[in-house]
Amino acid sequence: MNDAVSLFTLLCWVQGLYYLVTGVWPLLSIRSFQAVTGRKTDNWTGREGDHWLVCTVAVLILAVAVTLIVAASHGRPSLEVVVLALASIVALTGIDSVYVARRVISPIYLLDAVVEIGLLVAWAMFLTMWQP
Repeated sequence: MNDAVSLFTLLCWVQGLYYLVTGVWPLLSIRSFQAVTGRKTDNWTGREGDHWLVCTVAVLILAVAVTLIVAASHGRPSLEVVVLALASIVALTGIDSVYVARRVISPIYLLDAVVEIGLLVAWAMFLTMWQP
């Protein structure tokens, strides 16, 4: 196995498992999730307990996680998986940054942005070595 394939496999495992944990957490315990990330309410009513958006984001993150884990287990780099990984990183980092800056979500989300940026740098390293 060459270095690019090894790095691809490692990145898929790391990002996939990270997303698995962050996706499952609010579904298993919304209370502990909110204890760390801040209270979530419905934007229109302000009612707490309407967590449909948190759950929707969680299951979408889980869908990406499962895809990355399956790709890691196959160990065959593909453009589609790389695009999914990078698009997810850019989307989540953007949401984290914009909504922390607007004071909509807790600054704790910047820790996620740091992890995401680390993943982005690692994927950039992969792209410099990969020859599809």
